This record gives sequence, structure tokens and C-alpha cells, in this order.
Amino acid sequence: MSRRNETAIFTLALLITLGFVGVVFWWFTNTSGVPLNNLLNLNQKNTSDIISFGEKILGSQEVSLPEQEGVNALAARDYKKAVIRLEAALKLNRNNPQALIFLNNARIGSGKSYTIGASVPISSDPNTALEILRGVAQAQNEINQSGGIQGVPLKVAIANDQDNPEIAKQIAKALVDNQQVLGVVGSSTSDSTLAAGTVYTNGQLVAISPTSTSVKISNFSRYVFRTVPSDFMAARALANYMVKKLQKKNIAVFFNSQSNYSQSLKSEFVQSVSLEGGQLLSEFDLSRADFSAAKSVEQATKQGAEVLMFAPDRDTLDKALQVIQVNHKRLAMLGGDDVYGSKTLEVGREQALGMVLAVPWHIEGNKLSDFPYKSRQLWNADVNWRTAMAYDATRVLFAAIERNPTRSGVQEVITSPNFSITGASGTIRFLPSGDRNAQVQLVQIIARNSSRSGTGYDFVPVPQ
Repeated sequence: MSRRNETAIFTLALLITLGFVGVVFWWFTNTSGVPLNNLLNLNQKNTSDIISFGEKILGSQEVSLPEQEGVNALAARDYKKAVIRLEAALKLNRNNPQALIFLNNARIGSGKSYTIGASVPISSDPNTALEILRGVAQAQNEINQSGGIQGVPLKVAIANDQDNPEIAKQIAKALVDNQQVLGVVGSSTSDSTLAAGTVYTNGQLVAISPTSTSVKISNFSRYVFRTVPSDFMAARALANYMVKKLQKKNIAVFFNSQSNYSQSLKSEFVQSVSLEGGQLLSEFDLSRADFSAAKSVEQATKQGAEVLMFAPDRDTLDKALQVIQVNHKRLAMLGGDDVYGSKTLEVGREQALGMVLAVPWHIEGNKLSDFPYKSRQLWNADVNWRTAMAYDATRVLFAAIERNPTRSGVQEVITSPNFSITGASGTIRFLPSGDRNAQVQLVQIIARNSSRSGTGYDFVPVPQ
């Protein structure tokens, strides 16, 4: 067969194939009811569904009738009714930060305001989201009750990033495009902060994470900051405690290789231990499908480990708790801030006694601070470090907006070497890297008859 005939046959076959594909594609888009634009964007989230100033409830948590009526009134711009119903909702449940933020937004109505966003994982991790929102809500409430920013109140947009880096980027784009937004509190995890941070940087909008600790965020951007100390600080504190206080040097580490945060804390800890003269004997990836708590502890013990260090993320915490139970307090235990929660006390109980964690803040850490008292009065409950760090992030944005209420002004104020304010966790100032210049708090698990947690066990500060 000649080359010319081969080419003709090939061209004809290609045209027939393309025509067939086109017909199938036309049939699908016209008979399935899925428009072409929607088909090409099936994985895209409509940001109007995941960002709210109070006109919609985000997440699937239980909502009281007064709160739903308040939200409906806000959507209808009936601000007077919204205020009345949201006040009623808070009387039913004082510990509801979303309702308090919506109430403060309703009180502003259509009046002049300065606006910030709060990006939190309401759908995927509602507890963490509510802890962060309590800090934002408390700061907003105090700011507006004290007269706002030179008479102008603060409005907050809540965004549900679902702890998904791609959704966090979409939210960042929407907030950047809204020129009323002068700053953002979020994201909550290091992965989402890094993903969204590129968008915030390109849009020259400041974002302050209250909870992202990965060292990858250091020097990441002139527009991305954090009020939580980095993993470098936590790792140094734990390594120092292990070598000097416990006088032990051989470690086994448990981490999640799929998490930026987990890998960061693990790497920084191993490096810090090495600098202190210790050594890593074994490491165990909690994300592996064949992970076995019993076999891991047995292997670590045979290799001569004296200390088990836990750097799980939220997704692998349950496996870390299995290790704690299997260990039976035979080897000393250290951990990062994702271990610091009521679940560790409820599940670990007696087997977790003596475990030492590095955390950003503890409610008993500073007896001179009035933040614990004020937060109890507002929420009728104790708050944790995420609330304190989110409160501090909101306070930083407030202070910057007060001095220069523009996007560029906010960034210039925060990056100034003279910038310093007092927050829930003491003095807040930033290093040129965007990191907060602050130490971490070491806490230990003890047994208590009248425990705050209600489990008979509590975290208490380790004496300095």
C-alpha cells in the first residue's frame, strides 16, 4: 500500500473517531441534564455555598430554631429580626461561635464595617473549626463592644475549607476577589495553609494561621503568618526535656508520612535530638495499611528505644492511641499538639499517665492572663490552645487594620520590626520568616479526681 493511501485511511479513521466522541459527548450533556460548564467543573466547589456572613449555616451540625430563623432573617436583610433571633439562639447555647459571629454581623447590618475572613474545616473537623471560631468570635465581640476600629465595627466571613487544599485555594481566590476583605484567619492545617498561601500572596492579602505549625511555612511568603509557634520550637523543647530532664537518648518515632505537619514535627524532633546527643533507632509510619501497634512497640523495645515520640495528625491519632495503650507505660512518651485533646485522655487514661506534650498554650500556663476568665464568662466553658491562637490572630488583624485599614497597610504594619501587641498567650510579635516569636508550653498528663476534662485525667503545665 502506498504512503499516500495509508495517510488517507488514517485521516478518515481519525475523523470518524472524533465524530463519534462528539456525538456521545453531545448526547451525554443534553440528555443527562448536566450543562457543559458544570460537567467540566464537577470537582469545583461553588464558593457561595461555603462562605457565609450569616445568610446560611455552614456544616451539618444541629441548629436550633432561633438560630435558623436568625440566619433566614439575615438572608432577607431583616437585620432587626436577625439580631433578636440570634440573641435567643445564644441564650439556648452560649457555646456557639458561629451564632455569635452572625449576631455581630447582623448588628452591623448594611452599615460601614471592616471585613476579615475565617477559613476553617467545618465539615471535615467540626470540633477544630468551632475551637478556632470561638477565638475569632470572642475577639470580634470584644472589638465591636468597645466601639470597633475608630468607630467602625468588624465583620467576619466564615468559610468552610473542609481541610481540603484545593477548596482552601478556591476560598482564598474568592476572598482575594472581595476587595472588602482586609485579612484572613486560617487555614487550620499546614497543607491547606501552604496551598491557599500562594493565592493570598498573589492577591497580596494577609493570612494568619492560628494552628499550622509545619516548618515549610517559615519564609514561605511575606503575606502568610502564624500565631502558633512552629514545629522547630516544639521539637527543641521536647528534645531538651527528654535529654536533660528524663536523661534518655534513644527514641522511636511514630508519624504520618502523608501529612506536612506530621513530617515536619518528626524531622525537626529527630534533628533536635541528634543535636542533644541522642539518636533515632526506629520510625513507624502510622499511615501504612499494615501498621501494627503491638509489633511496632515490640520492635522499638528490642532495638533499645527508651522513649516513644508521637507526631500523628488528626487522621492517624487513633493509631497513635493504640500504641499508647500497648506500651503500658513501659517506655517514656512524648508528643505534639495533635495528641493534646480530650480523646487522648478518654482513650489513653491510665496508660497515658506521665506523657509530655509540647503545645502552644495551656489555660493554666499564665496565672496573670485574664483571657481564661473572659473566655469562661463568654462561652460558659474552658477553651483550648486553638481558641487562644485564633483570638490572637484576630487581634493582630484588628491592630493592623486600626493603624492602616488597607490590604497593603495591614501587611506593612505586621511586618514592621516594631509591631507588638498583647494577646491571649502574651506578647505577639513576628520574625521576618512570618513565624511567631514565642516559646511552647510543655504539659503532662496526670490523674485528677476533679478533672476539668471529666475523665479523671488532665493536662497540666510542666514546671519550668
